[in-house]
Amino acid sequence: MPTIVVDVMPKAELLDPQGKAVAGALSRTGHTGFSGVRIGKRFELTVDGPVDDALRASVKEIAEEILSNGVIEDVVGIHYEVTNAELAEEATEAASGTGFGAPAGETH
Repeated sequence: MPTIVVDVMPKAELLDPQGKAVAGALSRTGHTGFSGVRIGKRFELTVDGPVDDALRASVKEIAEEILSNGVIEDVVGIHYEVTNAELAEEATEAASGTGFGAPAGETH
């Protein structure tokens, strides 16, 4: 089953107290070279069927209206992950001749 991942971050112009706390902890523990830390949220939505244009539009709406607070957060990414099992299934289909290949009667 495909998984849709939605990433939400605080708006850039707003303070991020959690990020500031982590940045301070990094500095105190000797981890240097970081100019800042921002902390966001990741949502994983498992899909029961194919990912089509209608579902993509629905996920965008869900991300903007339910998963994020538009006043203080931005949806910074929506991407679609395919599991290893799905990749294996696609490879099996391709190898069995149901996937891409030469047209009947042609060899390469």
